[in-house]
Amino acid sequence: MKIRKMFSMVAAGVLSLSLLAACSNDSVEKSSSDAGGEKVESFSFRLAHNQPENHPVHISLIEFSKLASKKSENSIKIDVFPNGQLGQERDVIELVKSGTLDMAKVSASALEAFEKKYAIFSLPYIFQSEEHYLEVMNNSEAVKEIFQSTKDQGFIAIGWYHAGQRSIYTTDKKVESPDDMKGLKIRVQESPTSISMIEAMGGSPTPMAFGDVYTSLQQGVIDGAENNENALTSNKHGEVAKAYTYTEHQYVPDVLIISTKVWDKLSEKQQQALKDAAKESSESHKEIWKKSIEKATKEAEEMGVKFYKIDKQAFIDAVTPLHEEFKETSEDNARYFEDFQSYVK
Repeated sequence: MKIRKMFSMVAAGVLSLSLLAACSNDSVEKSSSDAGGEKVESFSFRLAHNQPENHPVHISLIEFSKLASKKSENSIKIDVFPNGQLGQERDVIELVKSGTLDMAKVSASALEAFEKKYAIFSLPYIFQSEEHYLEVMNNSEAVKEIFQSTKDQGFIAIGWYHAGQRSIYTTDKKVESPDDMKGLKIRVQESPTSISMIEAMGGSPTPMAFGDVYTSLQQGVIDGAENNENALTSNKHGEVAKAYTYTEHQYVPDVLIISTKVWDKLSEKQQQALKDAAKESSESHKEIWKKSIEKATKEAEEMGVKFYKIDKQAFIDAVTPLHEEFKETSEDNARYFEDFQSYVK
């Protein structure tokens, strides 16, 4: 395990140096002409994420890249790098911040370490249903404000993708209440809010990179994890985790971020083209996601995974204090929380 982690760190370092050498001006530029003869800069961007090529988010990011090219009149080309090729989520956020990497798709939970406002997306049960979640993500002014809040840190968010509901899955045990979670080491994203959540739910949180989860489950380093159903199949976790309990504790969006060094070089038309491409691909992604969950659930059952529906109230009660703590942290947090709750129908 230590050797594997050391290799991953070395590989990430080599990739970072390669990016720096290959992309010293943050992007590849050339001149082209629009219909009126006006010179416009063309750009070639790298977009990184940590999911495999059969994952619905990767499929939607490929669609985003095609739309971006079309809507920018071919002045923007985006190459998508899946499978954590350019590093795990924290690594690629750092690279985007520095301008070494142009764009990345990361979980909102990973962004909490860089901007505390993102913690709201990891609050358990802040979204009362999928409908509530989608209403907030599509319409909330608070979401737009949070997406722009990191501009001075070197990046902004220009879009988001549905990443489903997150539930607990373990190697062999259904969890119906916090009592069942006692003694279980549960992998969480490297998010302080997610760590506090698992503690409140009765388990022992174990933060680690997503790429290490399969081996850790297989070797007994952890007893379980929490994620959507696609993790069981696209990432093969269902080979080693056989009990999936619908705690449905989080709806954490995937967020599309771009370096402000890159963003500021774009014309207003190109910026709008990227925003429009992100929005359009996000909309089509919702149907892709829905079908992928249905397919993943069926395939996971064929792998021997058992799915359990439970009464979630005990878990809801256990984590409610986290809501109050969040609101008391700042006036902005309280305002964001109330904004999110205003979309409950």
